[in-house]
Amino acid sequence: MNSFGRIFRVSIFGESHGCCAGVCIDGCPPGIPLSESDFEYDMSRRRSGAQGTTPRKEPDITRIMSGVFNGFTTGSPILLMVENTNTRSQDYSLFCDVPRPGHADFVAGKKYKGFADYRGGGHFSGRLTAGIVMAGVVAKKVIAPVAIGSRILEIGGTTDWQAVIEQCVAEHDSVGGIVECTVNGIPIGWGEPFFDSVESVISHAVFSVPAVKGIEFGAGFAAARMRGSEHNDVFTGKDGATVTNHAGGVNGGITNGNPIVFRVAVKPTSSVARSQQTANIRTGETVCLETPGRHDACITLRVPPVLEAVAAIALADLKIIEN
Repeated sequence: MNSFGRIFRVSIFGESHGCCAGVCIDGCPPGIPLSESDFEYDMSRRRSGAQGTTPRKEPDITRIMSGVFNGFTTGSPILLMVENTNTRSQDYSLFCDVPRPGHADFVAGKKYKGFADYRGGGHFSGRLTAGIVMAGVVAKKVIAPVAIGSRILEIGGTTDWQAVIEQCVAEHDSVGGIVECTVNGIPIGWGEPFFDSVESVISHAVFSVPAVKGIEFGAGFAAARMRGSEHNDVFTGKDGATVTNHAGGVNGGITNGNPIVFRVAVKPTSSVARSQQTANIRTGETVCLETPGRHDACITLRVPPVLEAVAAIALADLKIIEN
């Protein structure tokens, strides 16, 4: 489905080359100050422009269509949208017969019996993260003063990624990376054991971001190579403070007062202009595909605000449930 959350519930809508993309937020508390200018910063961070990002330029001016009156949320559903103004749909008809390797073209065509909008990837496009980022702006206000930040740790296996991106652009290829997200000021006690653990809820939201293929909290996979005495976060006082934060701010599925720290693996963009041998699924013949269109050589560059947004959405729902 296209919705996430039990009380603070977000539903994304739109297609890459449709008239608009956006999100509907239900369950947002009333009385939160909100204006269209509040969305400018995070939407600008998501926007393309840097080397390695798509040449497609969209103004991404957020329009508040409902749920806000006199500058404050009313408690009714909030509808937010951005227009799609810069599309080249003719680049995509080829993929009905020759789906892009690694992309959703093939499964979308099968699942939706040939009716899926294939233009720009349709509803499977990273364009839909615009709605996620807009919902994240609202969610950040809900969880304040809890603060969320993110940073790129590496691209293509290195911290000196400019040369890697330049090489991929020159070779008509793409590259992935790792992004870390940190949540500060989180109270003790959010989350539940097992299925609604903080890690479970955040991970569910994180995997809604196209191109995310893995997640780890705290020490993450490195914990498998540690001893228990090394991994344990030793307490230093009555307030629950610890010397280390190998648990990533969560014990037993519940926030422990330390920062929540997690990292995600972002795969290389599937759409590459470099020639690939694949199949024409209508004829069964092997063909060479050079993907036309405008695509990101490194989508990792645009992931940080999206990652913050999904974390904020998940935590906003947990906060409201807790209260």
